[in-house]
Amino acid sequence: MYEAEDRSVLILYATETGTAQDAAERLARHCRRIHFTCRVLSTDKYSLSDLISETLVLFVVSTTGSGSEPRSMSLMWKTLLRSDLPTDLFDDLSFAVFGLGDTAYEKFCWPAKKLSRRLISLGAMEICDRGEGDDQDPLGVDGAFQSWMDKVLDALLLTYPLPPNLVIIPAATMPPPRASVVQDTLATTSSLSSPHFYLATVKCNTRITAEDWYQDVRHLEFDFDDEIQFSPGDVAVVRPLALPSDVEAFLGCMDWLDIADGPFRIEPTMPDQSLPEHLPEVVTPRVIFTQYLDFDAVPRRSFFEYLRYFTAEELEREKLDEFLSREGADDLYDYCYRVKRTIREVLAEFRHVKIPLEYIFNVFPPMRPRQFSIASSVKRFPSQIHLCVAIVKYRTKLKVPRRGVCTTFLASLKPGDKVQIGLQKGLITLPADTNTPVICVGPGTGVAPMRAVIQERLQMGASDNILYFGCRSATKDQHYGPEWQSYASTGALAYRAAFSRDGPEGVKRTYVQNLMQEDAERIWTLLSRGANVFISGSSNKMPAAVKSALCFAAEAYGNLAPDSAAEFISAMEAKGQLIEECWG
Repeated sequence: MYEAEDRSVLILYATETGTAQDAAERLARHCRRIHFTCRVLSTDKYSLSDLISETLVLFVVSTTGSGSEPRSMSLMWKTLLRSDLPTDLFDDLSFAVFGLGDTAYEKFCWPAKKLSRRLISLGAMEICDRGEGDDQDPLGVDGAFQSWMDKVLDALLLTYPLPPNLVIIPAATMPPPRASVVQDTLATTSSLSSPHFYLATVKCNTRITAEDWYQDVRHLEFDFDDEIQFSPGDVAVVRPLALPSDVEAFLGCMDWLDIADGPFRIEPTMPDQSLPEHLPEVVTPRVIFTQYLDFDAVPRRSFFEYLRYFTAEELEREKLDEFLSREGADDLYDYCYRVKRTIREVLAEFRHVKIPLEYIFNVFPPMRPRQFSIASSVKRFPSQIHLCVAIVKYRTKLKVPRRGVCTTFLASLKPGDKVQIGLQKGLITLPADTNTPVICVGPGTGVAPMRAVIQERLQMGASDNILYFGCRSATKDQHYGPEWQSYASTGALAYRAAFSRDGPEGVKRTYVQNLMQEDAERIWTLLSRGANVFISGSSNKMPAAVKSALCFAAEAYGNLAPDSAAEFISAMEAKGQLIEECWG
């Protein structure tokens, strides 16, 4: 029989948008029902060297780009791939993996599959079959997550039977609050302080698409007092703030205006559950919902589970029970996810829900920092960061105007405003030899990291550079067009641009991959010389189409058979000569 102190589990998650974190925390709630102590950590907040001393780890891993792992997992994965690791390294480790993905993409749940195989090859034992959540399921990733979680709990109970004095806590039992939230009128509030972020000053915020164009794309420049260092392809992490008018309206909806500016002392009550990063010990509700908790996110299933606890109104409880049932999955999808209804809008309709203040950290997701590829070279612009940002603004299927939280914040910035910005390592590595050709493919705002690459290359004296850029109109959304043309005029850059909507009606549209097929002979010559290829932009169809164009060049001018051409491109990826910096 296992002693109570043996009942501990580490839950590691790798996420880009917060979905994997939400799933990991749900998993922890259910592990606590069978009396496990849980540690829930992001993969980038965990020291991988400690993994060899773990005995039980559950992984929840999302998919990003074209089958890539989230950035937060890159270092862990790179370390696990080391060829010198012994095959019995994890002989004492039991594990399970759940992957989050989308079957609309070719490499469905690829990081989770690779992680599972790699751990087994290093001696670890998988306690139950890998779970794979699909965004295409009517329940989203929850369609597979609940059944996988049941299998995990069964496997844990088989290996770690409950001691005689303990019983399984019913699933319907309300979890305890994560924090004690007590008003303290004598306390002094403190401001946002993030040790890994720099304070930046807005230098300019300029629209670079035509004023009459449907999309607002901004060029932003930030000055730093600190001497910052980063490389092309690295990422700026921006901490957004909710608009004051939105916060005021939300607090009014929740009947919290009378306490909105009173200081509250926040004390964690569940040491194995996280609170928003860098949350001050004393803070006001207004600051919490401005900086730390997001009321404009589309709610996840766990949100509706909590609402069930906080309404006594019979019709609301019936509706929530229906939403949370398997049979009501389509109704919940139609009500919430299809129309992108926000937390604030849901709460406005479920008017009898009264959320206790101590439960806000259970109910509301954290305000996530957003990641943007840096669009400048520090060699060209010391102590500066430039961004190229498409402002998210659209109408839902209910014709409700919707705005992205972070891009709305960025669009509102004026010269002189202060912003918290962190730095994150990207995927791109420039060739050390300046004579090595570089082929950049960056349609739309995917051109941002390519601008950093090209500026850096020019500062290094490297002139064998090609940029394939794509947009809809040469006059409306050709981001940084004059800059590219200026470089091209000196011979330092070959600039190839595809304008997909400028041709006559009915004529086949031209995209970056079409230009690359036209240039197949030239591309093969560069690939034969060891050229590096960098691809950035939407991960939907573009990266696969670009790689098909590279294969075409290898077949047409390298005289390779189709299978050999595909292997050639795969080998480039394996060696780091072909790098995708793409997003969904």
